Order: sequence, then C-alpha cells, then structure tokens
Amino acid sequence: MMGVKRRARLFRAAPAEREQIVTGSPEARVVVDVRRSATAKRMTLRIPPGHANPVVTAPLRAHLSTVERFVESQEGWLAARLAERAPALPFADGCSIPLRGELHRIVWVGGNRGTVRLGLAPTGPTIEVLGRPEHLGRRVGDFLRRNARADIDAAVSEFAARVGRKPSALRIKDTRAQWGSCTPTGVLSFSWRLVLAPPFVLRYVAAHEVAHLVELNHSPAFWRLNAELDPHYERARAWLKGHGRMLHAVGVEAPPAS
Repeated sequence: MMGVKRRARLFRAAPAEREQIVTGSPEARVVVDVRRSATAKRMTLRIPPGHANPVVTAPLRAHLSTVERFVESQEGWLAARLAERAPALPFADGCSIPLRGELHRIVWVGGNRGTVRLGLAPTGPTIEVLGRPEHLGRRVGDFLRRNARADIDAAVSEFAARVGRKPSALRIKDTRAQWGSCTPTGVLSFSWRLVLAPPFVLRYVAAHEVAHLVELNHSPAFWRLNAELDPHYERARAWLKGHGRMLHAVGVEAPPAS
C-alpha cells in the first residue's frame, strides 16, 4: 500500500514556497509536488510525462493536511499510473535510445573535439560522442534537437508548398502536453522528441499542423485536408498513443533508489 501515513513535509525554497508531500513505504517512496491555483475549485492529481514528480493541484486556501488526505484517497490510482511509466532512457554511455524509430546505442569515444556522429557497430547503429565525458548528455541532446529541426523543416516545407501557405515561424520545443501546435498568426511549434519516432509519425504531426494554417479548427474540412496531406495519419496517431510515454522518457535520468 502507498498510504501517506501522516508524513507530509513542507519544503521552503527561495524565493517562493514549495510544498511537497512524501508518501509511500520506505521501499517505494513517492514525492508529490503541490501546486497552488487561484482558480482551482477542487483538487486534482496528475502524472506528468517523463519521470517528473506527480503533481497535485489545490486551491490556494486548502490546508496541507487536506491535500495530504486527498493524495491518500488516490493512492491506488497513483500506484497504477506510476507503474505504467516507461523506463527512463538517459543520455549515458552504453544506453540505447531511439532515433527515427531505430534503437541507437550511445558510445563515448573520447578525444578532444566535442562532436557527435552516427556510427554502425556489429551490434547495430550507434551515436558516437566525442569530447569530455561530462558533456556527453548535453551534446546528445543538442544533436537530437538539430536533427529534429532538419527533419521537421523538411516535412513542413513539403506540406506547406502543397497547401500554398507558409508558417510565420517554426519553433522546436520540449512540449509535454502536445506534439505540435499552430497559433492564429501561423507560428508552428513541434516537440523535438518527434525525431525519436519513426519518420511517418513526424510527418503526420507536420501535416496536421500545416493543415491548421488553412483550417485553424478540427472541422470536417480540416480532416479532409489532413487526410489529403497524410492518407495514413491514423496509423501515426495509434503509434503515438501506444508509444508516446516512451518518447518522454528519453533523456531522463532514472530516479535514485529509495
């Protein structure tokens, strides 16, 4: 069982106060971040993508003990959702991460030049990282973002030419709630993590957001255009539904053992 057992703790960090509830047994310790909201009418509990702490949102005036009891009432749901998390896939020497849908093993090569390159070993594709080992994680992350921008730029340019529209800007982010977005002013934003997925998934999200340059809605006209640009979009949607959690676990350090 994951009972709170009256073990709430309040941590203070300048400049703002930060609240956390520590729950679970010593063998399965869970830290839940408390977020205060001026608009919240009730408490809600959610599990962010990746391996960030669970978050309980509470009204400003809710006492911490009340929040604690709410978390305790959700212990079964919390345990089940945490068990569904994909294992962390850190950027570390010897670890394997997906790139364009294919697993690549990260290999630290050493040397003086801090570069990253793709390689091929007898065991399969590799991402070779040169330079000092303490910079490996940052260099892999930068390498993936550069590749994401190149792939997304190419896909957006292709689809934009087909609909006769151009985005006003294209941004690459580490979004958590959505894989892509389009603003009323034509700014397209995409998650860099799409480069980890098979190419047909990245192309689906690019086609979807380019279609919004014409139809900024999800009307029947939008879906007809989306299908014209990407006739197999349902396959990609199903892939993201089944594997999206895994993409958010890439580059995440495994939580320390309790």
